[in-house]
Amino acid sequence: MQDEPAVHVLRLGHRPGRDERMSSHVGLTARALGADRVVFAGEAAGPEETVADITERFGGPFEVEVTDAYRPLLEEFPGPVVHLTMYGLPVEEVEAEIRNSHRDQPLLVVVGAEKVSFDVYEAADYNVAVTNQPHSEVASLAVFLDRLFEGRELDREWTDAECRVVPKARGKRVEPTDNGE
Repeated sequence: MQDEPAVHVLRLGHRPGRDERMSSHVGLTARALGADRVVFAGEAAGPEETVADITERFGGPFEVEVTDAYRPLLEEFPGPVVHLTMYGLPVEEVEAEIRNSHRDQPLLVVVGAEKVSFDVYEAADYNVAVTNQPHSEVASLAVFLDRLFEGRELDREWTDAECRVVPKARGKRVEPTDNGE
């Protein structure tokens, strides 16, 4: 969030054709729920374009990157690395420690698509489970970010948006902002 160190999300294992929508949702969830950047490992031009388009229309700042080499980011990241996996420690047991470790340094959150190689488990400072049951990496990311920011991300303002959603009890409304005219 604004006065806090950055949160980066690394999406591992993007499989072109198979993971386009899921990878896009990882990026959109990261953006909407308080992260500052998403890095897609693999050939993820479609998700990159989708997230960049939403950021342009609905506001940022938010960075999107695609890389073929994720290991240098994972190994050289200057802050704690959190790997979201159903095999990790329960989020409720480690969230306060992670939040404290993130106070003065950036945080890297790693989510996988396919089977994640063991070196990711070893490189992570925290292997964290949002339940030990199989489910979506998008759900894990959303729950984790909400726990990390303790709900503050839900009130985030987007000052450079071209348009904004107007909350309504029924129906839907999107209107241009001063930036979008």
